[in-house]
Amino acid sequence: MIRFIAHYGIHFIVPIIVALYFYKENRLLASIILLSGIVIDLDHLWATPMFDANRCSINFHPLHCYIAITGYMLLFIYKRTRIFGLALLIHILADTVDCLFIRH
Repeated sequence: MIRFIAHYGIHFIVPIIVALYFYKENRLLASIILLSGIVIDLDHLWATPMFDANRCSINFHPLHCYIAITGYMLLFIYKRTRIFGLALLIHILADTVDCLFIRH
């Protein structure tokens, strides 16, 4: 239960809190953009099985690999793309926390 709350809390609650705190003038748009970071989970469609509760997404799925994460960091560096990079990095944080709960 803690794993579920941590993982989905970071996916859905943290982006809204970040939008409310850091993007006060454009809260709604910022919330939508930050929540849209979930779109990188589309790469799960190429996995077999598509969902495995005991699989860490980090460096398994193409949009969760270290090269992609480096790209998300680069997006975060530049002001024009910062919010998109932030959305993707919040998603990666959620999946990283989820990986901490997996027992090998």
